[in-house]
Amino acid sequence: MESVFSNVDRAPEDPILGVTVAYNNDPSPAKLNLGVGAYRTEEGKPLVLDVVRRAEQQLVNDPSRVKEYIPIAGFADFNKLSAKLILGADSPAIQESRVATIQCLSGTGSLRVGAEFLKKHYHQSVIFIPKPTWGNHPKVFNLAGLSVEYYRYYDPSTRGLDFQGLLEDLGAAPSGAIVLLHACAHNPTGVDPTSEQWEQIRQLIRSKSLLPFFDSAYQGFASGSLDTDAHSVRTFVADGGECLIAQSYAKNMGLYGERVGALSIVCKSADVASKVESQVKLVVRPMYSSPPIHGASIVATILKSSDMYNDWTIELKGMADRIISMRQQLFDALQAKGTPGDWSHIIKQIGMFTFTGLNKEQVAFMTKEYHIYMTSDGRISMAGLSTRTVPHLVDAIHAAVTRVG
Repeated sequence: MESVFSNVDRAPEDPILGVTVAYNNDPSPAKLNLGVGAYRTEEGKPLVLDVVRRAEQQLVNDPSRVKEYIPIAGFADFNKLSAKLILGADSPAIQESRVATIQCLSGTGSLRVGAEFLKKHYHQSVIFIPKPTWGNHPKVFNLAGLSVEYYRYYDPSTRGLDFQGLLEDLGAAPSGAIVLLHACAHNPTGVDPTSEQWEQIRQLIRSKSLLPFFDSAYQGFASGSLDTDAHSVRTFVADGGECLIAQSYAKNMGLYGERVGALSIVCKSADVASKVESQVKLVVRPMYSSPPIHGASIVATILKSSDMYNDWTIELKGMADRIISMRQQLFDALQAKGTPGDWSHIIKQIGMFTFTGLNKEQVAFMTKEYHIYMTSDGRISMAGLSTRTVPHLVDAIHAAVTRVG
């Protein structure tokens, strides 16, 4: 008997998650997964932070905790502390109650809720996103009903920022358009604007009345400093203008599977913020009713305790420093081997990912001949590397560059 769903086509694998599927199916002992967007230890193992384990234990041992639904907006403590973390403890926007913060399902959920809110309540439905950007961005915004346009961001010839192209494209954007900005550690390129460039971007965006929507997936994880990595967001909030911020605790607290995130909308007044929050709750209610309890409780426990917070910043810096160290080791090894080309972009880029500049054919060659897995655009996760595996990667890059071209 034929199924009523027999006309359903098989969907292609997600290009990022599909890398891990292919890696898992490879029996080679030499295989190396550099596609996964999650931190790994030097031994290649997932890491649960010590401070997270302590917070979790504290929660488990608290007999007063129950499993009741939490409000649509999420934990009040979590929301307050999340806004403070990204905007700064002394933020005038917080002091003046101009920030509406909602607990969401990690970064993706925060982006989607923000996009749904904008589609319903904002006068423009076009969003400009960087080219390239995280593969899920266009899908999230398109499915929310926004029209996606691109602005130039990465320059393959310099393996750096196409700043002139960025300014030209945003300068030509229609007044009031939404602009997606990566707060730090741009994914997939690892290329960030300098402080001076951020200031020019801010002035252009404000002069055109564009609406900035920040995706902050790596606060503290890029440079090792929570404040440094929030600089771009804070400069936009300091000018009194409005913006949206999607936050994720997947990377900086290692809470990937707990799906912990927040959407903050910075408004012109407390009255507007209150109305905005009421409408964002109407977006959430038919979508998933209320957010999960466990991950947000962990985050709130850590951010509330000065001891735990300090321990977290130390562990966070340790992760960031290991990634910075892997960049240096990879660069040094390529130099020592005499691999053709300029590889300085590896140490100039920041965050979890390096945009190697390798093309699709070179990537396919490295997978086939060396069992090294990465996305086809040549993006590699530095966290997937270790001192032990750097030589294998360098051999593969060298062979790809000299044999495939």
